[in-house]
Parts: sequence; structure tokens; C-alpha cells
Amino acid sequence: MQEVVYGITYTKPQVVLLQHTGIGVAETAARTCYDSFANSENKVIQELQAKLPDLSACQTINEIDSSELLDDLAWTYFHHSILEHANLSYLVRGTSRGVLQEHARHRIQAISVRSTRYTMSGLINAFVASDGDKEFFIQTVLGYDMFVTADETYNRLEIEAMYNKLQLQKESVEDFYALAVAKSSLPLLKEFKNQPQKLYEALQNGKKKRNVGDAFKHIITDNVKVDMVITFNLRSLKNYLSLRDSGAAYFQIRWLAQEMKKVTPSKYLDLIVKNKEDK
Repeated sequence: MQEVVYGITYTKPQVVLLQHTGIGVAETAARTCYDSFANSENKVIQELQAKLPDLSACQTINEIDSSELLDDLAWTYFHHSILEHANLSYLVRGTSRGVLQEHARHRIQAISVRSTRYTMSGLINAFVASDGDKEFFIQTVLGYDMFVTADETYNRLEIEAMYNKLQLQKESVEDFYALAVAKSSLPLLKEFKNQPQKLYEALQNGKKKRNVGDAFKHIITDNVKVDMVITFNLRSLKNYLSLRDSGAAYFQIRWLAQEMKKVTPSKYLDLIVKNKEDK
């Protein structure tokens, strides 16, 4: 999905809910505080008053869809620490590095991000193979779909800027190819000289330069797409959505928050989103 903002066309991120732990453990935790298992509307929670749960009961606890106690604690008493016992993990595809800078400010989360240090080899291989042919580099990188900006004319400007930065760096260091290409792949430069497509393919199929991004991360901008897996506890998710699904938030991180909310089951949203009609 795309949207035009301030005259620039952007693609929106995609989000999948990978796993969620359920709210039953949160109710179990809350009733442990009050020793009130018998008051639960959920039979499996009531039984905890007299005995420890077996594996089957634990599974049933994790399948609980609603809890009157959690609703009271969340909306009447604002006892949100109990919500930390529920966790949700999301796979995010196609947000931006600009969003990542803001997203990472939310400290109580687990976050694993696609690393530019380890995943820039294709981009650098395209530059090495181009050997001065800027258009080859531009056309190759356009095929990567690596920007959240969706207009080809705009993206050509981004790619041309990357090319120019790499060209300047190539002219400034003593042995650019030692930085850009794995030692075992260096003979390919001579073997496929003046054959950019064949050299590019050979470099792509050869050994990748370790940590190639260390020397070249400077060329990329906030528009580069980011993929990540993130895990929030429900209390932290409440804070995230309240701040980021807001008209005051940066529009790209608002899109991310909205996509996360779309795939979050209602049993969680009922405990963290005040206006349930807005879920």
C-alpha cells in the first residue's frame, strides 16, 4: 500500500504477528496477588486455588480470551504491571531507518534488525561491477526495492547519490577493492573485466566480504527499508500505541503502529486501547 505525503510517495510497512502468549498468565499473576482464584469466571483459573496446573491446564490458561479482573485492573485501577506477563512478537517488513531511530527509543522491547553490516554486499558488488557505468549501478539497485519511497525518479536520485559517495571513496582510499570484495573473489575482477553483468553475478555467487557494511554504511539514508522482529510485553505495547498511533507522531512510525494494531488480537487491545471502536 502506498500513500503520498508532502508530495512524496511512500510504501507502508507490512506486519505479521508471529506469536502471542495469551492473557491467562496475566490473570493468574493478578489472582496470585489477591489469592482470588475462586472468583475467576475462567474454570481453569478457579482450579488453581486447590492444585497446580498440569500441561493441559497450562495450555487452557494460555487460550483464555477474556478476563474481568484484568479489565478492572487495566481500566478501573490502572494496575498495568500485571500486563507485563503477556508478550507479543511481530515481524516487520519495509519500515524505514528513519522509523528505526524513533522505534528504538522504546526501551522495554526485544528487537532484532536486518543488519546493514552483513547485508550490503549486493549493493557494493553492483558498484564494483559497474566499473564507472553509473546507469548499470542505478538499474541494478532499482531492482532491490530498498527504499520506502516509491517514486522511481526520486529513487534514482537516492541511488545516484550512493554511487557518487562510493566513487569519491574509491578515489580516496589506497585499495578500495580490498575493502569491497572478499579476497577469494578478487580474481573475478580481472576475469570479467568490462562485463558488468557477468562480474556482478559472479560476485553475488562468490564469497561475501565479512562486515562489508563497516566501510560503506555512510552511503545509505533514512529512506532505506528496514526489516525487524520485535517483542513487546503488553504494558509496553500500550505505551507504544498510545504514543505512536497518534496524530502527533511521525507519519511513518504511525503507519507502523497502525499495522501492528491491525494484527493484534482483540483480547489484548481490549486491555490497552481505551476507545475500543478504534481498535
